[in-house]
Amino acid sequence: MVQYTENQKSIAEKIDTDTVISNWKNWKWQLKHSIQDIDTFEHLLDIKFPPEERKELEKTLAKFPLSVTPYYLSLIEAEDYKNDPIFLQAFPSPSELILNKCEMNDPLSEDEDSPVPGITHRYPDRVLFHISNTCSMYCRHCTRKRKVGDRDSIPQKDEIVEGLKYIHSHPEVRDVLLSGGDPLMLSDDYLDWILTELDQIPHVEVVRIGTRMPVVLPYRITDNLVNMLKKHHPIWLNTHFNHPREITTSSKQALRRLADAGIPLGNQTVLLAGINDCHRIIKSLIHKLVHNRVRPYYLYQCDMSEGLAHFRTPVGKGIEIMENLIGHTSGFSIPTYVIDAPGGGGKIPVMPNYMVSWSTNKVILRNYEGVITSYKEPDSYEAIFCDRNCDDCKLQLKLDDAQEYKAIGISKLLSDHDELVSLVPEDTDRMERRNGE
Repeated sequence: MVQYTENQKSIAEKIDTDTVISNWKNWKWQLKHSIQDIDTFEHLLDIKFPPEERKELEKTLAKFPLSVTPYYLSLIEAEDYKNDPIFLQAFPSPSELILNKCEMNDPLSEDEDSPVPGITHRYPDRVLFHISNTCSMYCRHCTRKRKVGDRDSIPQKDEIVEGLKYIHSHPEVRDVLLSGGDPLMLSDDYLDWILTELDQIPHVEVVRIGTRMPVVLPYRITDNLVNMLKKHHPIWLNTHFNHPREITTSSKQALRRLADAGIPLGNQTVLLAGINDCHRIIKSLIHKLVHNRVRPYYLYQCDMSEGLAHFRTPVGKGIEIMENLIGHTSGFSIPTYVIDAPGGGGKIPVMPNYMVSWSTNKVILRNYEGVITSYKEPDSYEAIFCDRNCDDCKLQLKLDDAQEYKAIGISKLLSDHDELVSLVPEDTDRMERRNGE
């Protein structure tokens, strides 16, 4: 029997007195009635913002719009909304208009790493494919505020075709991440067409979908959608729970449908000040995730996008949280804490330091309890020389499907086939002095 909370019933009736409560679980009804102005927000939650605060909120909405589903709105505890983690992620704050010098419109330089519209090609073997710029909810901490909700930048079909052509012409691409916006804002048929096109590219081994639908609009995970996705295995899906209160009965049902369809699930959490910057909150979240067959994937340091300073924590807070996870819960439950480097440097893992010291024959380590121990290195180790001539490789392990591409970065320094001994930034004072500038 379908159960609805009193809050859901109240909100549904206020939205439309003719609405049958059964419409609540229709995801298209939810989108049609998304809350996009302050008056409706106040009316549905029976709250009233003070006049001066209201003026500041209107200024914020003029730059960063509001959109939240009735479902996600119903999770807010109106009696204490100012401290509610759902409210803080969904409703604008005047703090978003405080722009620091370090903040950027495109902090991850996704546009600079875009060879064709819609494609971000940063890592050697994978691409980000922007197939939608709309979301069912505008998260206040979104790193792509420059695009999300901008209907003038919604990818058209010809842009999708150009993206597919790019992927087809780059055989090194084995992994495609469909992102946005939210890819699940597209219709089942349109998404099916994109996945079918990707299926026909021989070198694409896996497709990932990044979506927040299981969090903010779980009713989008319909039987029809899941049956369509099952046709395109291997499909992986990453979602975006930030707080344990977001894992509701409806979101659990959505996750169960996806997991039962054989779709591996991951979660990417953003560390947000005043919302989840507490190791007890994060531990509760990851335990609920794995209970619902979702692997905690990343814990993100909040990006330096415009207007997000009030959400950012010191990196030390993330390290503190990781110290309280590693060794204190199952290893597979622990996400990787990363900083997505400004300027397009990619995700950089940041972890507590467990290597205390090392010498030529010993490594000194400490565990989560503070126990100090040593690991004896082998007395003799003969390094295998690799000349990167994979076709004539005589190593002990042969992989018929192995393909090698040009090494870059640290991998290039570690290789034996290249004489490069250092990677030096071009614009340092020392380099300018060498060049007589």
